[in-house]
Amino acid sequence: MRIETQVTRLLGIDLPIIQAGMSWASSNAALPLAVSRAGGLGVIAAGPMYSEDLVEAIDQVRAGTDRPFGVNLPLYRKGADEIIDLLIENRVPVLIASQGGPKKYIERFKAIGTVCLHVVAGAEHALKAAEAGVDGLIAVGGEAGGHPPAELVSTLVLGRAIAKAVPDMPLILSGGFADGRGLAAALALGAGAAQFGTRFMLSREARLHDAYRQRLLDASIADTLVVGRGLGMIRVLRNRFAETMSAAEQDGAAEEARRAIFVASTLKAAAFDGDVDQGKLEAGQSVGLVGDILPAGDIVHSIARDYAAAVAALPRPTEN
Repeated sequence: MRIETQVTRLLGIDLPIIQAGMSWASSNAALPLAVSRAGGLGVIAAGPMYSEDLVEAIDQVRAGTDRPFGVNLPLYRKGADEIIDLLIENRVPVLIASQGGPKKYIERFKAIGTVCLHVVAGAEHALKAAEAGVDGLIAVGGEAGGHPPAELVSTLVLGRAIAKAVPDMPLILSGGFADGRGLAAALALGAGAAQFGTRFMLSREARLHDAYRQRLLDASIADTLVVGRGLGMIRVLRNRFAETMSAAEQDGAAEEARRAIFVASTLKAAAFDGDVDQGKLEAGQSVGLVGDILPAGDIVHSIARDYAAAVAALPRPTEN
């Protein structure tokens, strides 16, 4: 199946399905390779990776497919300049940059033909990124796991606002999507693709501890909290860390006290070590829409099939 949009043409992929770069969950080759093979865009998460591990993952994806893939780079990470050099040297097909401005990297990547997508959280940022020369935008709404926008504006509203602000810019929406109906909604809002994070966390190829996976499977749409305002806000599943952090915020605890709670917990502790009580269990609200663990390629195909069925079932306008 092919679903052609402005984004699929830009990226050279068959389906407007983007796998989010999800720190530990996709800091490997297996998940992005499976997604790219299935016709979407698989994305390696460079955030927590050592340089040598990142190069190895890039090589493994290239060895496994001739389809496009991407690398997500949070520009605030330690050693970001060295990672930029590495990605240019390895001529990655697609760069997804976040947590920083495009001027830091845009000219060097454009010079080697890399498609540059930039993550934004509002129309103002979208306009600035477009003016800087990025090839496309990823707009992240308040439902998203990890780092949603500070104002927590829903993807439904945020996505439409950005599509209106930069109508000619290829746009990918992220936050709250778990199936083909979500993809249909994203395209109806004016996007050319949807990005799926939490759905691919519950894939067989995701690099997550089994205890974390089980908490994701057991969660409902109301089981996430947003904590860490002013400290690097994140959306996480409810656990001891999240409840403690939320209580400190509600009680008006001093910033130093809140920071101590926040930095004592890590995503690695949850994703790698399986500490589901004190670790940061990042997840989006769509976690409650997912009830199974599947191979990533099957997830891509099921989203495409569900999209086709959803579009076919929409009421058609008629003449009076």
